[in-house]
Amino acid sequence: MAATSHRTPRWLYLVLTVGLVVTVLPFVWMVLGSFKPDAEVRAGDTFWPADGSLDNYGTLFSRLDFPRFFLNSAVVALAVTAGNMVFCSMLGYALAKLRFPGSRVLFALVLGTLMVPGVVTFVPLFVLTTNLGLTDTLLGMILPFVAGPFGVFLMRQYVLGLPDELIEAARVDGAGELRIFFSVILPLCGPALATLGVLTFLSSWNNFLWPLVVATSEDRYTLPVALALYAVGENATRYGLLLAGSVVVVIPVIAVFLLLQRYIMQGIATTGFK
Repeated sequence: MAATSHRTPRWLYLVLTVGLVVTVLPFVWMVLGSFKPDAEVRAGDTFWPADGSLDNYGTLFSRLDFPRFFLNSAVVALAVTAGNMVFCSMLGYALAKLRFPGSRVLFALVLGTLMVPGVVTFVPLFVLTTNLGLTDTLLGMILPFVAGPFGVFLMRQYVLGLPDELIEAARVDGAGELRIFFSVILPLCGPALATLGVLTFLSSWNNFLWPLVVATSEDRYTLPVALALYAVGENATRYGLLLAGSVVVVIPVIAVFLLLQRYIMQGIATTGFK
């Protein structure tokens, strides 16, 4: 019997092409707009810069304390990402492979917190941070987000697919749970950790509202906060500068994604399969 060939319909390529254009077009407009003066951006009658220049980038790097704000963003984003990768993995391993009283209730609470909007806990979280004396500190921007419910759910689903025989063999050899986690479980969680790391880094790097509220001095501003406060003046918004800053902000995220995209795809494809 001749094998039946499966060809992808042409209309599917057309739909995917349209989706790609719709997705990429705003980023292209942002990059091109960063080379336009404010008057040309406000006019909005041309897609390509009529008289492109690097003035917006020059202003961004010369008048804004860019290294300090970039360092603040990097420290916060990397610390939050590292915290999620470690603590979410620990809790995910415990919920997936360890049997203890209340494990199901704890997992149900994790799932429940996924359905709670962040604005609901914003005020209590700010009051707690203030009472701990962590306002206007980088630690106050990091600690509330070092472990998130999505990360716990993602890691639990991935660890569920790991064979129990590896853990039992390690226990027979006398390894404790902490050593099993770091020596056996964590090295096998590369795809899931890459997925969690990129998603967490993206969320933390682009976080605007929480650093805006917690940071009360300019020395503690992250890059999105500093850019917004500097570009949005009392008289008018400097759109060219805002677009140039947006390009600079998005570059690290794109770079991280391109470096880890293979692991991200693998982690998304295998999470939840046992």
